[in-house]
Amino acid sequence: MRKKSLWLVISLMLIAAFVFTACQQAPAEEAPEAEEAVVEVVEEAEEVEEEPAAPAEKVQVRWFVGLGTGTDEPQIAAQESVVAAFNESQDRIELILEIVPNAQARDTLSTQIAADAGPDIIGPVGIAGSNWFYGQFLDMTPLIESANYDTTQFEEALVKFFQTEEGQVGLPFAVYPTALFYQKEMFDEAGLNYPPQSIGDKYVMPDGSEVEWSWDTLTEVAKLLTVDINGLTPLDDGFDRDNIVQVGYAWPHLWPSVMGTFSEPGLPFAGEAGAYTADIPAGWEAAWRWYYEGVYGDEPFIPSGPLAESPEFGSGNVFNGGRSAMAVTQLWYAACCVSDAGDSWD
Repeated sequence: MRKKSLWLVISLMLIAAFVFTACQQAPAEEAPEAEEAVVEVVEEAEEVEEEPAAPAEKVQVRWFVGLGTGTDEPQIAAQESVVAAFNESQDRIELILEIVPNAQARDTLSTQIAADAGPDIIGPVGIAGSNWFYGQFLDMTPLIESANYDTTQFEEALVKFFQTEEGQVGLPFAVYPTALFYQKEMFDEAGLNYPPQSIGDKYVMPDGSEVEWSWDTLTEVAKLLTVDINGLTPLDDGFDRDNIVQVGYAWPHLWPSVMGTFSEPGLPFAGEAGAYTADIPAGWEAAWRWYYEGVYGDEPFIPSGPLAESPEFGSGNVFNGGRSAMAVTQLWYAACCVSDAGDSWD
């Protein structure tokens, strides 16, 4: 009920009581005075200005950006436009954007969480950034169910990918699949066929045999694509491992610590918070040994850390530096990090 209407009702109730008392105590000739009082109070009530209702306080939702990507100027502008459009679309929620430089984001978020002042939303963020705060995320299952949100629009495996012991801690948004990047000119120079273009296709080896395209096949091909200063491969006598000028394989922007996930799902620990013990899945151990052999084995085909970080090899981005024939990484790599890789990559 509006304030003016409520004031009128209360006034009329008080006047009615006054009139009823007056009728009982005053002579009949004094009744017009009571009627005049009623009219006067009603007129005063109608003159009361209606005060606007105080706006309801908006719920503030904080969106933390910086733990992954999202801090480049074009990305910031896009995120700010999303915030502005959302805030203009309704009057119940105020979305607040917090952008922290990537180098400081981890410490900043840790401090906020320790002070019980963490944000509501974190992202964009990848595997490494989210795993820094493993166990800190909310199980969204009740929210998904109450909102009747349709998760069948995503592949079931992708939905499960964001499930931990806490429950459904995320949803597939801007998830980039992994792909093999390769340099066609290097394959041509070595007289090798390109990697298969479709899942399940066989790879044709130099001797004409067809084999499954697997990590084992990639390893053999990578050795043929690794070259020293004299043009020899690791399979040739006299190969100079101290003067490698081209490698067959490199990990761009991926760390050995996450390589195991290509071989087997799982976590490298067991137990509960505060009492974790190492529990390395067999597939992870095999992947780490494969990496070690690729760098330090008798037939190396992966650059060592110092070689990969050298300016000649791209200062850590070996494929972009034009010194690696193959690289497995997410498709976002094509949008950000192959600017100097030449025109023959695919």
